[in-house]
Amino acid sequence: TKVLPAFRPDKAINIELTWFQEWILKLSKVVGYPLSSLDALKKALEERIHYFHLHGSRLSDHALDEVMYEKATHEEVALIYEKALNLEVLSEKEVRQYKGHMLVFLGRAYHKLGWVQQYHIGALRNLSERQLKNLGPDTGFDAINDGLVAKPLAHLLDALDQTNELPKTILYTLNPRDFEVAITIMQAFQGGGTPGKIQFGSAWWFLDTIDGMTKQIKALANNGLIAKFVGMLTDSRSFLSYPRHEYFRRLLCNIIGQEVELGLYPNDINYLGSLIKDISYDNAIRYFNF
Repeated sequence: TKVLPAFRPDKAINIELTWFQEWILKLSKVVGYPLSSLDALKKALEERIHYFHLHGSRLSDHALDEVMYEKATHEEVALIYEKALNLEVLSEKEVRQYKGHMLVFLGRAYHKLGWVQQYHIGALRNLSERQLKNLGPDTGFDAINDGLVAKPLAHLLDALDQTNELPKTILYTLNPRDFEVAITIMQAFQGGGTPGKIQFGSAWWFLDTIDGMTKQIKALANNGLIAKFVGMLTDSRSFLSYPRHEYFRRLLCNIIGQEVELGLYPNDINYLGSLIKDISYDNAIRYFNF
């Protein structure tokens, strides 16, 4: 078993947060030069991507609590970045422009290296300001968001697809309301010689339950191609999360078995065995090129 790093550049994307400037200074120390321009930031991020690649990483992971995209030129975004460094207040439009531009930039970088990008969509974070002050961000005071995702997500994927630089992508939605939204959007961007290039990822976080995982599997089977699904993932920050793979496999077998009993799937043990093995293991091996 290998445990490999994933590249997570959220702090480079979240320009509106109060700790953005502090993080830019930290990154500047790592790369050894000032990040006083957008070009310098992009150069630094590309260097870090290659560093992660040399250490076995083949995936990125983005927490898109709210999917934001608005088309903007490099020059426009460069000015927005400078405003942020100068602690000037950004408009909502400027935040959307910056985030969309940077996600497209990073997506193209991943495409060059054959990486897979992951979008975890729809968390509502740090709800308790009191606990945020006491414990800091991402310490357990989060919930499910209900923002609209369809149009900005479609525009973001399309911006990469227009130049044929859309990398393999896995979409995860935390709000079960958005399952079919994400699945139907991803179908518009399949192809490129990779079966199941755009994936609808397994249920996660608050949906990592019998009901949540069942709904995710059935939604994908109804509107996608379940046979190409790459299956369950593991939060490698916690080794206690590894048993969820067994949990997922048992649940998957139960769902498929029920479909067979209802006459909706063929009662063919060889076919069914191959299907379960692909979803549980082989599809991921082929997809990630590990």
